[in-house]
Amino acid sequence: MTTTDDAADRATTPRRPDARVTVIVPVYNERNTLRDLLDRVRAQRILWHGTSIPIDVVVVDDCSNDGGVDFLDGPEGHALYPEVSLVRHARNRGKGAAIRTGLGHVSGTIVIVQDADLEYDPCDYAALVAPILANTARVVYGSRFLGLGPLGRPSGMHPTNWVANKILSWTASLLFLRRVTDEATCYKVFDASLLPSLALRSERFEFCPEVTSKVLRRGIPIVEVPIAYHGRGGNEGKKIRWPDAFQAWFTLVRYWLRD
Repeated sequence: MTTTDDAADRATTPRRPDARVTVIVPVYNERNTLRDLLDRVRAQRILWHGTSIPIDVVVVDDCSNDGGVDFLDGPEGHALYPEVSLVRHARNRGKGAAIRTGLGHVSGTIVIVQDADLEYDPCDYAALVAPILANTARVVYGSRFLGLGPLGRPSGMHPTNWVANKILSWTASLLFLRRVTDEATCYKVFDASLLPSLALRSERFEFCPEVTSKVLRRGIPIVEVPIAYHGRGGNEGKKIRWPDAFQAWFTLVRYWLRD
């Protein structure tokens, strides 16, 4: 029989020595930010009980046409970013497809999804992976809304996007009877061993509601931690649009009804 003290001891026990983080970066025409993003990722140091957790990166180019990933294919890219692997799509397929492609190249025990547009700050990595390293969670979301109050709006987030995010989070919470404050966040972090069982199918932005529904449908809690965020607008390259919000809502309901 496991006692409460036993469980607490396990929760504070260092993760096994093979712990490693793989960051999946789906990219489509982000030449203005990709290098900066990779520099910020490589600058991160995740320490756990005195041990540094290695980080590798899988960049999935979703058939960009701006040349923004080409530097990773040359000698400069290999020399400057040896921890980065580049995978290319022959045609544009969407963010969900890019993430699924990246999952096929994961070497780590923890997976982080990272957009290339600098809306999200890699400085949050240590806080995001801590619950998984502590064996207290298998799925962690970085919430842009925690600590802001019910009407708080993150920096740079357009009011229409705020409304869409709130509706999606309320829908997920209502359907699965689990409080979720930021269903659509990019920062989704997983125990890598969980992901194959989810049988993900998404091609575009419906990746977020699909994975949220499948995790919660299996009774796996989602632990949320507050993160930094600075949104960008359509004139700065933001690609998600209102039709994507409707598709996300229907995806939540679809996978609530059946896996």
